[in-house]
Amino acid sequence: MSSSGYDKSHIVVGHIERNIRCVITPDDSQIYRDLMRLRPEGLSPNAWAVKAGVSRTVWTDMRKHGNPSRRTLEKLLSAAGSSLLEFEALRVGPAHSAEAHPSGRFGDHRAIWNPRTLAPLPLIASSLGGEWGDPGSKVELTEIRRGELLDRVHRPPSLSRDPEAFAMTIVGRGMWPRFRTGARIAVSPRSPVGIGDDVLVRLRSPANAAGERTLIMQLVNRTATTFELRQFSPDKTIEVATANIESISKIVGELI
Repeated sequence: MSSSGYDKSHIVVGHIERNIRCVITPDDSQIYRDLMRLRPEGLSPNAWAVKAGVSRTVWTDMRKHGNPSRRTLEKLLSAAGSSLLEFEALRVGPAHSAEAHPSGRFGDHRAIWNPRTLAPLPLIASSLGGEWGDPGSKVELTEIRRGELLDRVHRPPSLSRDPEAFAMTIVGRGMWPRFRTGARIAVSPRSPVGIGDDVLVRLRSPANAAGERTLIMQLVNRTATTFELRQFSPDKTIEVATANIESISKIVGELI
């Protein structure tokens, strides 16, 4: 490794840099992997964050949850000489696949522009639905109404193949600071769900119910009979019996 801490001969995935060991694994979020392909030459991820004026800890949360704010993305991409528009276009292109780039990086990323028109996401109605369990539990319930279409919003390229995906608005404070009240999130019923993911848990409701009762939480663990879920504000961890759950969908992140 050179005295500068950066050896261009080790540009492939798995190289070690001065400020952080930048190993990209299958468990990393897709948006983190995509951003690493646009990382400025000669800069470690930490140095890139400093140049962009964002906290270096942004990578830890992004690797796991993949839901950076629009402002954070704008700053990182600007520091890399790119933009949100270009980033989204590159994520749609055929060169996005790992097979097309065994090295794990794009060559000249500006040459891979491949814009594509995506069907918008339906934005469905949501409202607070009281508390889960016993009164005073402080675990928020959110009611969603799929039949009440409020708008159609931009579809992230990562959801181009999920016709069941939809958008909704966070109406409570239970997932702060992960999601603020008023944030619009994208939900993907077809995406695989893993431990540590943010999820929308649809609870079983009476057949004549006007809306669907849901929990917006983090999946902590699961057994054959229960799901362990965490709310951040106030910090609460609960167990919900599998028999009481209709479905669990992955929240892929906040719409930007």
